[in-house]
Amino acid sequence: MKSISLIIPAYNESANIAPLYEKLQTVLQPLRGRYTFEILFVNDGSKDTTGEEVEKLMQKDTQVQCINFSRNFGKEIATTAGLNHCSGDAGMMLDADLQHPAELIPDFLDKWEKGADVVIGIREESRSDAWIKRVGGKIFYSILNKISDTEIIPNATDFRLLDRAVIDEFNRFTETKRLTRGLIDWLGFKRAYINFEANDRLHGTASYSVWKLTKLALHSFMSLSLFPLKVVGYIGILITSLSFISGLYIFLGKYFFKWYWPLTFSDSEDLAIFIVFLVGIMLMSIGLISLYIANIHEEVIKRPLYIIRKERR
Repeated sequence: MKSISLIIPAYNESANIAPLYEKLQTVLQPLRGRYTFEILFVNDGSKDTTGEEVEKLMQKDTQVQCINFSRNFGKEIATTAGLNHCSGDAGMMLDADLQHPAELIPDFLDKWEKGADVVIGIREESRSDAWIKRVGGKIFYSILNKISDTEIIPNATDFRLLDRAVIDEFNRFTETKRLTRGLIDWLGFKRAYINFEANDRLHGTASYSVWKLTKLALHSFMSLSLFPLKVVGYIGILITSLSFISGLYIFLGKYFFKWYWPLTFSDSEDLAIFIVFLVGIMLMSIGLISLYIANIHEEVIKRPLYIIRKERR
């Protein structure tokens, strides 16, 4: 039988642990003739009794395991730890708050069995979401897909299944500031999609504030694109080009076509354009330095040069 690892990051989710486990048992029971399951909780430095609740499950079910962080490192790192330590032929990530519908697990497994290496849950937009989250999400994906070399599917979630080959390649990544789903998309492989409507959160409140989401977006821009590093250089080229054209216009009008030039500039305006030209040169120089920093960035993160997809048997 094939083994499946369920990876569940949890931060202050003590009230949701037992209901989630019961829900999983209901969903997984019909599948146990074909698969074995490892339920791997990652306790992300919870301040409540999340760890104790998982410990209770471990005492009665040997398939339940737990990784306890020394403090809160964030969901992206918790998910990474789960992928680093899971042992299944495939790993499936889902949230501990029951918003990811566990009853779709058989559908994910079915698409995996049909050849997909990555099965991604696409969350349908909900009117119950705060407007700032809906608008911010659209802006984030729009900008990221314009400046990134990797296509990021809008509304794609961490509710996804990865084949062991994908997990092994993911575990080669070394960067610390990461968007897990972005790195998985960077890997490529054969993908399939499942649309779902998120359930209401059973207990507690979401730990991801607008500020945390904003920080994650900024880290994503830096991790998946070098455009922000180079943008100053592009601005410098634009400013230098415009000021050079303006300066040439002033020079020709003042010294060669003084009597026929329709528009003239005062000495202070000439000086201002010259200063703008020098600013453009400075920004271009910073842009040149940025190119070297970009090369250093790419070397330091040590991503694989290429990924080989092996056919599953």
